[in-house]
Amino acid sequence: MGPIHGRDGPSNPLKNAMNHLRLETLPWLLPAPGDFSKRCKDALLVPAVEQAERFRELAGYALDLDALTRLARSLRKARASRNAETDSVIRLGLLGNATTGLLVDAIESTAWRYGLDLEVVAADFGQVEQAVMDPDAPLIQAPPEVVLLALDHRGLGFPMDFKDQDSSMHGEDVCGRALARINEIRRRLHEAGSSTVIVQNVPFPAETLFGALDLRIGTTLRSRIDRFNRMLLEALDDGADLLLDVAGLASSLGLDRWHDPVLWNQGKIPFCLEFVPLYADHLLRLLAALKGKSRKCLVLDLDHTLWGGVIGEDGMDGIVLGEGTPLGEAYLAVQRMALNLSRRGVVLAVCSKNTLEVAKQPFQSHPEMLLTLEDVAIFMANWQEKADNLQAMATQLNLGLDAFVFLDDNPVERAGMRNRLPMVAVPELPADPSHYPRIVLGAGYFEAVHFTRDDRQRTAQYRANTERAQQQSRFQNLDAFLVSLEMKLAWGHFDPIHRGRITQLVNKTNQFNLTTKRYTESQIEAMASDKNRFCLQARLTDRHGDNGIITVVVVEKRKKCWVVDSWLMSCRVMNRRVEDAVFHILVEQARRLGAELIEGRFVPTGRNQPVENHYQRLGFKPVSREGETSVWHFSVHTHKETILPMSITGPG
Repeated sequence: MGPIHGRDGPSNPLKNAMNHLRLETLPWLLPAPGDFSKRCKDALLVPAVEQAERFRELAGYALDLDALTRLARSLRKARASRNAETDSVIRLGLLGNATTGLLVDAIESTAWRYGLDLEVVAADFGQVEQAVMDPDAPLIQAPPEVVLLALDHRGLGFPMDFKDQDSSMHGEDVCGRALARINEIRRRLHEAGSSTVIVQNVPFPAETLFGALDLRIGTTLRSRIDRFNRMLLEALDDGADLLLDVAGLASSLGLDRWHDPVLWNQGKIPFCLEFVPLYADHLLRLLAALKGKSRKCLVLDLDHTLWGGVIGEDGMDGIVLGEGTPLGEAYLAVQRMALNLSRRGVVLAVCSKNTLEVAKQPFQSHPEMLLTLEDVAIFMANWQEKADNLQAMATQLNLGLDAFVFLDDNPVERAGMRNRLPMVAVPELPADPSHYPRIVLGAGYFEAVHFTRDDRQRTAQYRANTERAQQQSRFQNLDAFLVSLEMKLAWGHFDPIHRGRITQLVNKTNQFNLTTKRYTESQIEAMASDKNRFCLQARLTDRHGDNGIITVVVVEKRKKCWVVDSWLMSCRVMNRRVEDAVFHILVEQARRLGAELIEGRFVPTGRNQPVENHYQRLGFKPVSREGETSVWHFSVHTHKETILPMSITGPG
């Protein structure tokens, strides 16, 4: 095997091994500036309306535990100066069998990296049962929205002493009792009012008793942990709560590094302090996904990002890509990562300073290319500034700029994007493209809490949207264009098959969302069986393809009045009069079931301005205002039929 060549020539494999990428340093983020502490203090001096932007900027650096603690102090001072809690503050309960105080600062500071204002309410050391069984306990009296249950093997009652014989076959009772305890804690927290419990699984110990035989001996600690983790995963399949995969995190970092026996013996600290920032980031990316803040689109540069060399100068024969060379295989791995992300629902786009026809050549005819033009929703290759192109992509895809991740090997382009569009995620990249997949996937930009059939079709759906936009330009008016799409809207009641997609829409949709209420999958299931609710899901198809489930409505039926609890729609189908069709369905169903009035509420969030006049446009009359929330009424007998540019079908 010949020498390994990077962009700067041959490299030494031994030297590369010594410069191994360390995920615990958050290498996808820029290092904290030298005056970080001063910036934290200065953030307290700006007007309150500007503080959120400052805090998010500060949290966006690669912060160690000391820096996270410094930022947390400023955050608490800022919150105290407001003298009141706001609706935007999320309360997170923290239950564990170890010392969790060191985690609180890291969690609250990291939350701002994801645009979340979060306050941690931690139970006392080891007081897990007391915190959920005492009716006067803080977590029961004022239940936080989300609770993290952080128990390791020492807090689950696993015997530390090995015995060849157990009281039951392979120690099932030990694992069963541990799982029953977890489920009882979950039940009590839900009954108190917490909507989601995040349960972390258990890392293996670093040591083995039998070596490779440990997992085959049912009463070893490693065997019990393995069995418990699998049982926990099955228990969480009910969709009510989420798993924090600490076992996977610890394994990726190294169990011998994760477990620090000195720290445990001295202070009951659950894992190495060096890993606290990454642990906090893993927790917050999961919470951000629950809140609909995961990124949705990966924007790819071409030269030195998807292949080695410059296609416009080196030509098809000169670029480096494919099996047989270390560098060519590295770029294949980057493409494979992008392709796999696309298959799980992440939209792919290309943004390159290139001539369009030349840039497309490898996609069309290079034998080693994994990505094809069909895998890319939008392909932009020109000589404009990349920030301008990305803004155009956001408009075409109807996505917010905070939905994008920009992957580019050029540090100048990365800096330019951060400067122009700070809401776009721009991972730092090392010189060797072999590390690119680990950086992108390790950063957790595309964290998911559900995986649905619609996710598998996401790129095709956005490509079809681009085709629709091109088709629209050929029509002189919108109505004629909409008729040409041959749209079909099929609606139905919530069903188990689409429950995951419904939950995903409820928690990810921000622009067309009248109240922006968030619900878990178990809450969606309960609504579906509630006779006092009308729950609608609708799918839209047209001549370009299937858009999937694109709108959700939840209505509370109160005698003669239907109160709209939630009304939301995917941004992909905005401006296609789907909301008019859904309103027609609502009125018809309300009238059929004896209701006379429909009540709607608009709760402004800063991101749902596109629908602030939604009820007014549909003919609702303003009734009252509760703070910033406006209340609207519509009498169903006043509804007038209108011609819609689509056919509508429903159940039965």
